[in-house]
Amino acid sequence: MSHSTVPRSRAEAKTPAEDPATSDGAAGRLSRSRSRKDKRAGNLSLRLRFKRDRTLVLMTLPAVLLVLVFNYVPILGNVVAFQDYDPYLSENGFVAIFQSPWIGFEQFERIFADSAFWHAVQNTFVLFFLQLVLFFPIPILLALLINSVVRPRVRALAQAIMYLPHFFSWVLVVTVFMQIFGGAGIIAQTLRQHGYEGFDLMTNPETFKYLVTLEMVWKDAGWGIIVFLAALSSVSNDLYEAAAMDGAGRWRRMWHITLPALRPVIALLLVLRVGDALTVGFEQLLLQRQAVGVAASDVLDTYVWWNGIRNQDFSYAAAAGLIKGFVGLALVLTANKVAHLMGEQGVYKK
Repeated sequence: MSHSTVPRSRAEAKTPAEDPATSDGAAGRLSRSRSRKDKRAGNLSLRLRFKRDRTLVLMTLPAVLLVLVFNYVPILGNVVAFQDYDPYLSENGFVAIFQSPWIGFEQFERIFADSAFWHAVQNTFVLFFLQLVLFFPIPILLALLINSVVRPRVRALAQAIMYLPHFFSWVLVVTVFMQIFGGAGIIAQTLRQHGYEGFDLMTNPETFKYLVTLEMVWKDAGWGIIVFLAALSSVSNDLYEAAAMDGAGRWRRMWHITLPALRPVIALLLVLRVGDALTVGFEQLLLQRQAVGVAASDVLDTYVWWNGIRNQDFSYAAAAGLIKGFVGLALVLTANKVAHLMGEQGVYKK
């Protein structure tokens, strides 16, 4: 009785969980089973993946179609840069592309031989560097200032006031600045009433680049604040409390916690801004072109409009647009490489 019971009890006591070999074997089989399931889940067919994610696909489909229609389909029209394109060769402008003669790089030779083109490029880069130095840091500083406000209502009110000019058209923005800084503006009239000589900043070609930068700061600084405030909202308050307990003041906390948290966002926006260097405000400059003259206001976009599209020289305009696109792409790749060297991700990873 006892001999038959003891082995049975020992066998019952020796469960697979207590057997190392059995336990390792079961764990290995379970791990292999999970890996096979993961592989099968990762190798789903296109039909099954679409069935699984059809809601997300249908939700993003309108945005994808808009991007295709307005951003990628027009790229095919760049072929006219290598033609002597005449839209009147056919009743359909698209059909006229196939009927226009090929002239190779003749349009590019015309552009590079035009001194007005190089003057427009020079003005473009001057405005870009001014906006990069004077405009780009301002949303960061304003975001830090708003983030330091303790009362939520005051913070929301300040953000709304700064964000409001973003919805104004450039016609309204130029009109507002004309009423303030123009020859008949508020400042000039006030100076004349007190015996001083008035000024007209809106028609001064020498200070026009600073005026354009000031207009852009007033209009779009509030839009940039949102991005940086969103980045600041992800910073844990525990970091600030720990730094305060260690004796760090407000400036120390800003330098060692806030700015490092903003660094990836700053690097990303800086790369995107560098890639958009050749676009410094078409409508804004076109509205003020007559007041300050062509020499001060002509940039690459207005040059393409005035010499290409307005004169219906579409091949010339397309060639200038291609040059702008390639230069912008080179600037993005260069800036993104610099961001990688600084340890940031940039637009895409290494």
